[in-house]
Amino acid sequence: MGSPRLAIARRELGSLRKEKTIVLALAIQLFVAAFSSFLVVGLVSLYDPSGASYQVDVAVTGDDEAVTDLLVAIDDESGLAGRPYPSTGAAMTAFEERQVDAIVEASTAPDGQIHLLAVAPDSGVETTAVVVRLRDALRAFERAERTERSDSLSTTPLPLPPATESSPYFSFTYTVLVPLLLFLPVFIAGSLVVDSLTEEVARGTLELLRVAPVSFAAVVDGKVLAAGGLAPVQAIAWMYLLRLNGTGVENVAWLFGMVAGLSALVVALGATVSISAPDRRIAQLLYSLGVLLIFAGTSLLPLSPANTAARLALGTAGLDARLAVVGLLVVGGVSLVGLRVVVGRVDPNELG
Repeated sequence: MGSPRLAIARRELGSLRKEKTIVLALAIQLFVAAFSSFLVVGLVSLYDPSGASYQVDVAVTGDDEAVTDLLVAIDDESGLAGRPYPSTGAAMTAFEERQVDAIVEASTAPDGQIHLLAVAPDSGVETTAVVVRLRDALRAFERAERTERSDSLSTTPLPLPPATESSPYFSFTYTVLVPLLLFLPVFIAGSLVVDSLTEEVARGTLELLRVAPVSFAAVVDGKVLAAGGLAPVQAIAWMYLLRLNGTGVENVAWLFGMVAGLSALVVALGATVSISAPDRRIAQLLYSLGVLLIFAGTSLLPLSPANTAARLALGTAGLDARLAVVGLLVVGGVSLVGLRVVVGRVDPNELG
């Protein structure tokens, strides 16, 4: 990279202080990373409220034998309390009067199958809490029924795997929080490139840059370097803040490489879209659609970026995860080469 490119990159980084939206986004990420140990507790209550301390009362009605076993499964689940009701109408009345939080109706079919109908409140967070806890209780009920009925089968079924318990805070941190802090800077980087190039065209300042003298390729390279270089540095800074908060993050160098490769791909997409469609609104729309397609496509891979990031941060990544990072770096490099080809074929005088 020549000095004109570095000068433009420094100019772009300096102008970020004037972008209130970008500064606010950085501040939010900094807050999340710096106070992650406090935020996770509250966020997990929305992500998985099974660990919350409040109690959910469940009205149980239906066939007597099924109701008895269902009440045992509900009462064994932490945070749930079952109440038997003589009929569905009585249970529904209690539900409407807010005496209970949910209803489970059990009925036994002629072939012996047990059918369950659950009713939960239609109100955001309360619905999530009720559904999550009922789900665990009904799974325990199903497990108990399968075990009890296995003696009547003509062949011996495979043994059920033992039930396992995992901390919702652990899973939330590595499947939601870490990928969020790694990939959000990447999205912002691509958006920065789109805004920067389209604004240069809209304001007519692109011609002034080229008179410097700076080639059009150098202008694009400088803007891509500023945005694409900032994203991995920012993401790794958040990882070290997580470490300071007591969250273990391994393989920081590999995480840096993964974010760098993804940033190269995304900023190349943003620059290509901006050059092809200099109108800011159209460019942002096309960029957003392109990013959605990229992440939708990568999510179908055996190792998606989010899965790879979680495994790397946990320290459980194998050779396949590292090969995925190398693949992202290769794809990012190819994207930058493709961008140079596009830039070489565009006449900057025709932009705008």
